[in-house]
Order: sequence, then structure tokens, then C-alpha cells
Amino acid sequence: MRRNYTQEEVQILKDFGLRVRDLREAAGLSQAALETDAKMSKNQVGRIERGEISTSIVNLHLLAQALDVPIKYFFES
Repeated sequence: MRRNYTQEEVQILKDFGLRVRDLREAAGLSQAALETDAKMSKNQVGRIERGEISTSIVNLHLLAQALDVPIKYFFES
């Protein structure tokens, strides 16, 4: 069940999503291609990029692998 996020948490999700989108676009990948490479379900990357959902640590690992970046990149300022 989804809980209500605070404004700060909503901003964290949006910032993370923008970072994923920037990396995806820099890699020249479509959302569908990243979903395939990261073994994610349909539309999941789009929802992450829009900050609509929180994702698991395993999905962070899969995204990092697919985007060829270290997982810590998602947490650096």
C-alpha cells in the first residue's frame, strides 16, 4: 500500500527521477530500452522518472547496471 509522502520525500523522488532521465537520455536510451536493459516492468521507468513511485534497492542496482554508473551516483549531489 502506498503511503502519503511528505513534501521533502516527494522532492527526493522527483530529483531522483530527473537524475535517472538525464542518465538515460545521455546514454541515448528510450524508456522502453532502459526497462528492458534493467529488467523492469512496462512503464516503470517513466513512473520513476516522474517521481510517481519509490523503487527498491534491487531496482536501483539494476538501473545502475543498465546505465553503466555506480549505484552511489544516484545519491551524490
